[in-house]
Amino acid sequence: MDFVFVEKLLVGLLAAVVGAIVVSKIRGRKLRLPPGPFPVPIFGNWLQVGDDLNHRNLAAMARKFGEVFLLRMGQRNLVVVSSPPLAREVLHTQGVEFGSRTRNVVFDIFTGEGQDMVFTVYGDHWRKMRRIMTVPFFTNKVVQQYRPGWEAEAAFVVDNVRADPRAATDGVVLRRHLQLMMYNNMYRIMFDRRFESMDDPLFLRLRALNGERSRLAQSFEYNYGDFIPILRPFLRGYLRLCKEVKETRLKLFKDYFLDERKKLVSTKAMDNNGGLKCAIDHILEAEQKGEINEDNVLYIIENINVAAIETTLWSIEWGLAELVNHPEIQQKLRDEMDAVLGVGHQITEPDTHRLPYLQAVIKETLRLRMAIPLLVPHMNLHDAKLAGYNIPAESKILVNAWFLANNPEQWKRPDEFRPERFLEEEKHVEANGNDFRYLPFGVGRRSCPGIILALPILGITIGRLVQNFVLSPPPGQDKLDTTEKGGQFSLHILKHSTIVAKPRVF
Repeated sequence: MDFVFVEKLLVGLLAAVVGAIVVSKIRGRKLRLPPGPFPVPIFGNWLQVGDDLNHRNLAAMARKFGEVFLLRMGQRNLVVVSSPPLAREVLHTQGVEFGSRTRNVVFDIFTGEGQDMVFTVYGDHWRKMRRIMTVPFFTNKVVQQYRPGWEAEAAFVVDNVRADPRAATDGVVLRRHLQLMMYNNMYRIMFDRRFESMDDPLFLRLRALNGERSRLAQSFEYNYGDFIPILRPFLRGYLRLCKEVKETRLKLFKDYFLDERKKLVSTKAMDNNGGLKCAIDHILEAEQKGEINEDNVLYIIENINVAAIETTLWSIEWGLAELVNHPEIQQKLRDEMDAVLGVGHQITEPDTHRLPYLQAVIKETLRLRMAIPLLVPHMNLHDAKLAGYNIPAESKILVNAWFLANNPEQWKRPDEFRPERFLEEEKHVEANGNDFRYLPFGVGRRSCPGIILALPILGITIGRLVQNFVLSPPPGQDKLDTTEKGGQFSLHILKHSTIVAKPRVF
């Protein structure tokens, strides 16, 4: 035992307690703060609330404390918004005031303290990164350029599942095929590359590193050291591992993708017109102009590997699980495609706009099983006002988008998976944020630009699988296990289920 360290820790705790009491009394007289549980010195509400600040727990607190409440988690102020009017205020009306991002000790590591686009503060760097990323990634032109590739990748999934004799009897874990598909969808856009199989050594290495990055970043294990700086020394091992994973990932991105692309660009014309061929060429052109540096380029690749690939994969997996557990909805969707497209006609991206029930299934999946249920956290750089309350500078603002979309006071039977709601009482509601009860991609300045890619990929993938297979639980199970696994602000399915996929004969 290091007694010097313990002695310093105890002295620091005592000093922090005294300081916290004094500051609390001073601030309490000056500010009208949102309601919330009574905090204790040093720890705030951490001992009462714990680490698991998931969407359901925060929704339960909203029922007790109201549409906006404050949690003091150690040194951090966490403000939770749980009503459509206040979501509008944070994301739209006061979008500039609340437009920054807060990062914790782990996200500081993985984003290079905000050198990326997703987690940088609101300002010139964010505007520059957003502009540089929009043209090569987030336009309808990109969708039209790459949608044949997405359709081809979905066809590869169908062919591989058909070729596996276990699929129709014991079942297969579709996620494995879908994960390869999503990597190929995004690496086609980024680098004009794809992985040939699930056994590709580079794909396996990349998948493992990305998986470890997500596990470390989304875990609640490190909250105590993030909330209470005096306990941060106990996180040394955890943070060291984060740094090792980060450095290994960035080196892999650089050595196997970025440098390889630079070599190719230097030796070949990109297309017949001498133009740019894939997204990274646009990004490298911005680097050559001096707008960004190589670190920024690598963190853009980092963002796409996590934000674009994983979230869309989670949504596909949730959608398929719900369709397996609701065979009547699955059949209704299949009937729509057969009637509109013709039996055996493989769905394409333009077809998705002709299939209202498919669109409703996607919307309902994103409502009930929102991949980012708390959105990416916002932050106010300066003192602000919300609903008449003072919001101290650098507060972490969580909009509980899942609760907005699952509040029984706002939605009819919200706990049911019922796509029909989007053809009936909620037919005006879209995923783009036109109704502040339903914000799967957020809205406003810091909304997710990936909506333009995610929706067509969801439509193509779910459509192809449902029209080619009858999907059901494996032998001995009535339903798939849809237990949720939440993270810092993520939501995915806990168990990657085996699904029986019986091929249809056309």
